[in-house]
Amino acid sequence: MPTRQNMIDHPQFWKAFLIFLGPLIITNILQNLSGTVNTIFVGQMLGVDAIAAISVFFPILFLLLAFVIGLSSGATVLVGQAWGARDIEKVRTVVGALLFMTLIGGTIIGLAGALLSEQILLLLGIDQKVMHLSVPYVRWMLLGSPFLFIYITYTSILRGVGDSTTPLIASGLTILMGVIITPILIGGYLGFPKMGIVAPAIANAVGFASVLIFLYIYLNKKNHILRPDAALIAHIRYHPEISRLILKLGIPTGVQMVTNSVAGLVVIGLVNQYGSHATAAYGAVNQVLNYIQFPALSIAIAGSIFAAQAIGAGKSELLAKVTKVALLSNILITGGLVLLAYLCSKYLMALFITDPTVIELGQQLLFIVLWSILFFGASAIFASIMRASGTVTIPMIFNIVAIVFIEIPCAYLFSQWFGLKGIWYALALTFFSLCLMQGLYYQFVWKKKAIRVLI
Repeated sequence: MPTRQNMIDHPQFWKAFLIFLGPLIITNILQNLSGTVNTIFVGQMLGVDAIAAISVFFPILFLLLAFVIGLSSGATVLVGQAWGARDIEKVRTVVGALLFMTLIGGTIIGLAGALLSEQILLLLGIDQKVMHLSVPYVRWMLLGSPFLFIYITYTSILRGVGDSTTPLIASGLTILMGVIITPILIGGYLGFPKMGIVAPAIANAVGFASVLIFLYIYLNKKNHILRPDAALIAHIRYHPEISRLILKLGIPTGVQMVTNSVAGLVVIGLVNQYGSHATAAYGAVNQVLNYIQFPALSIAIAGSIFAAQAIGAGKSELLAKVTKVALLSNILITGGLVLLAYLCSKYLMALFITDPTVIELGQQLLFIVLWSILFFGASAIFASIMRASGTVTIPMIFNIVAIVFIEIPCAYLFSQWFGLKGIWYALALTFFSLCLMQGLYYQFVWKKKAIRVLI
């Protein structure tokens, strides 16, 4: 692959940001679409109980992904700074350290989660009539999760060197595999046995395994800077200093994700008390919210990578421009998606649910929370820009405060006052409050700090 120009050196900064952001947003949408396609197949071919059975897996997945996403976010900051300084050897060292930790930790998490899947579901208080469906689905999803962990790791570091196109191609392959394999295994077509609820989980594992094979071949063929050749493979080992840096940056992100996941477990526990229809509506609403949250998170990720490269290149004066571009992108892109979701809420719910009463319930919940995704996006941008400089503890504390002292207690309290809707009132209040805390700290404290290169 020809030597890439640092994105921050592009004469038209806005254009460089959008060129990088476009594939990143599409990639995240495709990643979510892979799960959505499976959900649609399950809902249309197996019914509402099956939707409820797989919906309970969402917070479990986020909890188990906290480890690998935390490490990946920390490593991406270091890769971005090293790439901004044009230090290829440091880039490979960071990548090798990250892959080593992911291969070991990800496998342990996947196996442990698979063994404990039934106990986890019991703790969640899932409706007993769908327990027999949830257990095999969750177990197979967790067994296949190491492929997902490695995939997330590699695509993250590719973005750190400014490549958002390769992850997009890989995501397209993942969803293609899901579209082909899932309905075949659910229905037992082409001579395959009917696998029912476990079909999307098996399709998921096969899809990510295929992507990893594709990345190996494609990156080597393209002579990519991060191709898994002998030079890079030699770095896949324990690097004490780099590993400590990755953990220092990644653990707060992992803790933040765990906190969010625990809150998700509390929320699903509250939702489950209202029956399987409420759980199905919860799953459908989450699917729609993901399509808006992922673009917002993509903007934050792009801002973080641009900021890391600017810091690595010794151009800290560009950080204010990065923040401004990211926030405006959030208003235009995320805001546009929020408006579209309001206008098309009924049709969006009907993609996942066939029961008219559940569709109406999902619409009501969407209306409550959609507007607050703008504040969710802004808070993620502030936190990501600060993370690029190594400031990770304070944003994590703000997130924990928002979850522990606002979302969870308000979800309990509001659900007593307003029923099921109260849970979503609490979520909207949490997004707004978190944005306020992150924004104030960014403006009045972080901007006054000296920015230093971490690696």
